[in-house]
Formats: sequence, structure tokens, C-alpha cells
Amino acid sequence: MTSVTPWLRRVLIGLPFLWLAVFFLLPLLIVAGISVAQSEDAIPPFAPLLRATAAGLESHVTLANYRELAHGCLVVYGSSLGNAALATLICLVIGYPVAFAIARAPGMWRHILLFLVMLPFWTSFLIRVYAWIALLQPSGLINRLLLGAGLVEEPLPLLYNAFSVQLGLVYSYLPFMILPLYGSLTRLDESLLDAASDLGARPWRVFVAVILPLTLPGVAAGMLLVFIPAVGEFVIPDLLGGPDTLMIGRLVWQEFFENVDWPAASAIAVALVAVLTAPLLLAQRFLAREGTA
Repeated sequence: MTSVTPWLRRVLIGLPFLWLAVFFLLPLLIVAGISVAQSEDAIPPFAPLLRATAAGLESHVTLANYRELAHGCLVVYGSSLGNAALATLICLVIGYPVAFAIARAPGMWRHILLFLVMLPFWTSFLIRVYAWIALLQPSGLINRLLLGAGLVEEPLPLLYNAFSVQLGLVYSYLPFMILPLYGSLTRLDESLLDAASDLGARPWRVFVAVILPLTLPGVAAGMLLVFIPAVGEFVIPDLLGGPDTLMIGRLVWQEFFENVDWPAASAIAVALVAVLTAPLLLAQRFLAREGTA
């Protein structure tokens, strides 16, 4: 039995690493290899990195895709990061009070409210985005209500602009902010809150000095869960955004399918992974430090 236990331990530990290596690391290495290839009118549409010739192996590795990326795509990266950061901040501002209210609700109501937070996941993401098109268009429900109430004289431009993109991002990713915050808030030690109140701290002081610092791991987790997928979002900018709304996910799609330039699209994707690695490492270090504390 003692000889089997170490073997089982290695298998149990190795299986997740094998899964990550096959389905994450290997595809990433393939994309990274395509990103330094030369575009070519062939199937697949890029030249092999090494080609055998009469003189030997000929290298076709190039960094031209990254140079073009540095010259032409910085605005798109800035727009994507800005939209994702704004959506993350709005989700935090809205999600924290909602998570706090759910955590302080009685037992039955707490389960009902959590169910309502997760209820949108029961519907297709694409259908929910299309529903916002029906609500925001000039003849949609929102404009009809505003016109009927006499608040506006003509339909508001609520669709195909930066507002509709932000609305779609916040609506879609708000549950990913609420759930980690709720988990942190439910783990709070109530005796600390009672002690702060007994010592004369006002409610806002209790929140700033006790509740907020203790829930920072939930804040960090929620911000990561919102920010990272929002940066590479494709469906929302494509359906709710206008022609001037260009984000990284939409740019990758255009390079892959419209321009059929796989090396350029791969370079954009690899650069995005590199950009997102820094906040991931910082958040992991922060969460590890908070867990140790």
C-alpha cells in the first residue's frame, strides 16, 4: 500500500498539468510559432518556419508581424484595455453593494437572490446580446418608454456606440463580480464588525477599516474574472458596437477570416496573452499574500 500511494499522488498531480500542457500550452506554442511565420497564399496561409532546400534548411522566421502590430494596433489595444477597465470598475461599483445585500439577507432570501444573479446563465449569451439590440434600437422598448413619458422628443442613439458596448459588457460580466465578492463577504467574522461598532466606529468607518480590507481577495478575483474576458470580447463589440468600436477580439476575427492573415492574427493574440500575464501574476501574488496573512 505504501508503494502505491506515491504513484497515485504523482498521477493525481500530473493529470491536471498534462491537461494544461495539451490543451493550453501546446496550442499557445503553435499560435506563437505561426505569429513569427510569413503570410503566404497557401493552405494553411503561412510559410513553414523551416523549409528544406538544396542548400539545406532555410528559415522563414520573421518579426515583421510584431513590428506591424506595434505600429498599427496600439490604438486598438488601448481601446480594449480602456473599455475593459471601465466595465470592471462599473461592475465593482454595482456589484459590491449587491453582494453585500445578498450576504446580509436572511437565509431564504439569500438563496433566491443568488438564483436571480445566476439566472441569466440559463439563457444563451448570444440571445441575451440580441435582446439588448431589441431594447436599445430607436424603435425599441426603452426609446418608446422615454418618448411616451415625454422625457425626450426624439429617439436617443443608444445602439452601435460606446454606450451600448459598455452596457453589454457590464450586463454580461456583472455576475462574475458579484459571486466572488459574495464569497468573501460571507466569510467575514461578525465579531470583528461588532467589536468595531462597540468601540464607537461609525458604519462608514467599519466598512473602510474592516470590511473592505478583509474582502480585498474577493475584489481582486472579481476584477480578474471581469477584466480578462472583457479585453478579448468579440460578440458584444461586433453586435452592439459601431464601425468605430474596434476591440482586440474583433480585430483577431478580421485578420483570421476577412484578411486571411493568420500570422498577423496570431501575433495579436500572443501579444494579448503577454499583456494579460502581468495583472494575472500581480493578482496571484496579492491573493497568495492575503491568504497567508
